[in-house]
Amino acid sequence: MSAVEATNAVAENDDRTADPDRRGAAVPTAPSPAERPGEHGYISDKDAYLKRMSRIEGQARGISRMIAEDTYCIDILTQVSALTRALQGVATGLLDDHLAHCVLDAAKRGDEEGTAKLKEASDAISRLVRS
Repeated sequence: MSAVEATNAVAENDDRTADPDRRGAAVPTAPSPAERPGEHGYISDKDAYLKRMSRIEGQARGISRMIAEDTYCIDILTQVSALTRALQGVATGLLDDHLAHCVLDAAKRGDEEGTAKLKEASDAISRLVRS
């Protein structure tokens, strides 16, 4: 029995969590982000954001290695600049997602939460502009 088959068998036979009437039934698909109010706007791009952040982590480790190896200052500064641009790209993408989902949803409800989300977004934009 493969590892996948064993995992499936355990899941099908686990009486503590499984409903006996539903064993073997098709698993429903997850609703889209638009159908899940209250979820973060970036959820549909989560894998892409995680991949970008992994690359950024690698860039930061590379800069540390350059410093440890006494690399020329300007070469390090060039890499720091590239790392900064990469982080800014993630930040603006997250901000776009926040505005398009979280803020828009709150504004449609028209309650105090909408006003709070707009203020929150404005503050985030101010922090990004200053950095």
